[in-house]
Amino acid sequence: MQSSRFNKPIVITRHAQQRMAERHISEADLLSVIDAGTLRYKDDTHLWAFKAFEDRDDNLVCAVLVLEDCVVVKTVMHHFTLEG
Repeated sequence: MQSSRFNKPIVITRHAQQRMAERHISEADLLSVIDAGTLRYKDDTHLWAFKAFEDRDDNLVCAVLVLEDCVVVKTVMHHFTLEG
């Protein structure tokens, strides 16, 4: 997979793949979160990308990302809420 937003390949960790399977989040949905979701940066390279999907009733889908030579997906969550 390739991110058009960041113009980098996407690497999904084993942990993130397991969470995607548990939470029924497809690669297409993950790509949509990364490329079209709202971004919130922790610092220059660590961030959250999140997006609501009309066909899901579990709040926002969120991906925790690290920007390096590629976009590393560390984990994927649902029932995500914005705090602070």
